[in-house]
Amino acid sequence: MWKVLESKSARKTLDVAPPEVRRKWDIWLAIVELDGPEGLRRVVGFHDEALSGTWKGHCSSRLSIAYRVIYSVQRDALTVHVVDVTKHDYR
Repeated sequence: MWKVLESKSARKTLDVAPPEVRRKWDIWLAIVELDGPEGLRRVVGFHDEALSGTWKGHCSSRLSIAYRVIYSVQRDALTVHVVDVTKHDYR
């Protein structure tokens, strides 16, 4: 069983996000709590991937075309720390 820790900014973004993003977040959260990050990689719709550059060591999952979850994993404590839920900017 994995533990998910949310940052304050992630919670604020989710509070004002559209309902379909919040539903997808609930699904994302259930998968991570049961199977961890490996469970996300098995679900094709989340497009879970490792990040590079300044975000190296973090991963990203797609909640919708616009919204992403950015998180880091601590395997020794079975913890997933959600850094941010951000609206993706395509400019």
